[in-house]
Amino acid sequence: MEEVDNILIHALRQVGTEVSEDVTSVKEFTSELIVEAVVRCVRVIDSGLGNALPTSLPPGMSARFRVGMSLAQACQDVGYRGEIGYQTFLYSNEPEIRSLLMFLVEKLPRERAEDSDQPTGKSVLQRSIAAAIKSQLTVPWLPPNCRLPLLAGTHVFGAVNSFHTQPLSLPHCDKDPGKKALKEQIDYQRNVLLPVTAQSCHPPTVVASILEEHAAELSAAHEWDNEWNTQGLLSRLTPQDYRARKRTRLRKRIQEQLRSAALPSSENASAGLRSNTDLAELLQTFRSSTTPDHILAKGSHFTHTQKFTFTQETAAVPTPIPIPTGRQSETEIQLRQQEELSLLQQQFQKLCSELDQLTADMKHMNVTHSQVLDELTQTQLANTDQEEKIQVKKKTIDLLPDADDNVAKLQAVVEASSKRVVHLASQWEKHRAPLIEEHRRLKEICSSQDLESSRKLSEMKSLHEKIRVATEEAKKKEEMHKQLVSELESLPQDASRSAYTERILEIVSNIKKQKEEIIKVLSDTKELQKEINNLTGKLDRTFAVTDELIFKDAKKDESVRKSYKYLAALHENCNQLIQTIEDTGTILREIRDLEEQIEAEAGNKTVANLERILEDYKAIRLENSSLAAKVREG
Repeated sequence: MEEVDNILIHALRQVGTEVSEDVTSVKEFTSELIVEAVVRCVRVIDSGLGNALPTSLPPGMSARFRVGMSLAQACQDVGYRGEIGYQTFLYSNEPEIRSLLMFLVEKLPRERAEDSDQPTGKSVLQRSIAAAIKSQLTVPWLPPNCRLPLLAGTHVFGAVNSFHTQPLSLPHCDKDPGKKALKEQIDYQRNVLLPVTAQSCHPPTVVASILEEHAAELSAAHEWDNEWNTQGLLSRLTPQDYRARKRTRLRKRIQEQLRSAALPSSENASAGLRSNTDLAELLQTFRSSTTPDHILAKGSHFTHTQKFTFTQETAAVPTPIPIPTGRQSETEIQLRQQEELSLLQQQFQKLCSELDQLTADMKHMNVTHSQVLDELTQTQLANTDQEEKIQVKKKTIDLLPDADDNVAKLQAVVEASSKRVVHLASQWEKHRAPLIEEHRRLKEICSSQDLESSRKLSEMKSLHEKIRVATEEAKKKEEMHKQLVSELESLPQDASRSAYTERILEIVSNIKKQKEEIIKVLSDTKELQKEINNLTGKLDRTFAVTDELIFKDAKKDESVRKSYKYLAALHENCNQLIQTIEDTGTILREIRDLEEQIEAEAGNKTVANLERILEDYKAIRLENSSLAAKVREG
């Protein structure tokens, strides 16, 4: 039983039961430890039942009885068929608790080994703490200013920098092995392109920029994989053709957007030509300006805005800034600059207001022009319809003077047209039948190819899913392997696997020897019983023959009669002796059974349980009396 108890204690520790190192047998389990062990096992077997059960006994006796009944019901729900009740937990005995724990340990799910091997218990906690300390010791020590910041920000001394990025130009390698890079591109990357560390004007942003570039490329690769798996495979194209078709569609959309955006300006050709002409004249005016120190000499947006008016107003040109001399004071120069600045600001505000007004007028004119164009288009369409109607009526009027001949001609034309239609229909039927057959054949081939492609596509999707699942399982198993290797390294090395194997083999050999001895004893018992039966039969037959022979001679001789009486008495005494021996064996067997029952009862701690029952009975009476007193007081 020692080996069984060690296995049970190890399994209970794995499910989270706090079993101290001093406890080495189920006999040493207390009621609190039994309740905790049973609740932990039930929670692993069925979380719905175990979550509603407490892991410790409450202080009140009535609450203890309720917890014991709940635990017994939960054990019966998970499939335990033995005798169980509240007394199993409150007044436990060793055999019942051992059988219950063996059932629960065997009931634990084996396929969820990762759940039962979670870090629980004092020893596992110590191993995890040791592993964490070991991993921290492997990391080199760094000064506080060189450590990574917890939050991105700007440090006072410049040791911590914000996460700012700048666009980088990186020499990317071509993923297509059959496509070679251009010579100009290689020369540019080799001779002109700066290193990554020299492309940024602020050195601390190099790492952030590289990380941002890498994240963008990784995101683009993931998006392409998702798009190809969802839409690209359905298109039945190669990746190069799919990208080319997508690029063509994007170009068409851009062209349509540009055409739609440029449509109002094309309709308003005359107004746009006039505006472009005015703008060109305005720019030529500013280019031909002869004032060297003019403030707006560069033709900026402010300059264009100032001259973009369709009036004859002349803008006031500010006086050029004179070169300061030694006689002029700095105060006068500042006052003059402020006056010029205020004058320029006023002119700028005025030009801005004029520009807003002109923009509104242009929008209104564009809307009016588009409306006029729509009306003109509708009028042209109506005129075309009317002209067609007029032409038909004119031809009809021309045919009226010679109506009979024209009707006959029309009938001849109609008959010729009908004959021609019939002839064409017959010819079409001759060509139509083989074409229909060919169409049906091609349609069947296309449908079969579609079915085959759909089947292959579904197989590809299932293979992708299996690959993904296998990859995840491989990652999980690698992590589990690493965890198990770390736990194996943290375990004491003095106890080797060979020692456990030898111990198991010794136990198996002892069991085999015991089994062989039991079989030998049973065979000896059978042989002995057979021999006893043979001797008993031989004795009965010998006595019957002797009795018959002596009984014949007893009628004639008195001495033979006495011998017959002595033979009968001897036979009776032998039978009594054999019966006595059998009764003695039966009594010895009963004595052994009683001794085993006494030992079992002693193992069941009957006296201790009776004492605990008496104490609990007294506690319940005290609780009842206190409750009755509270009721009377209330």
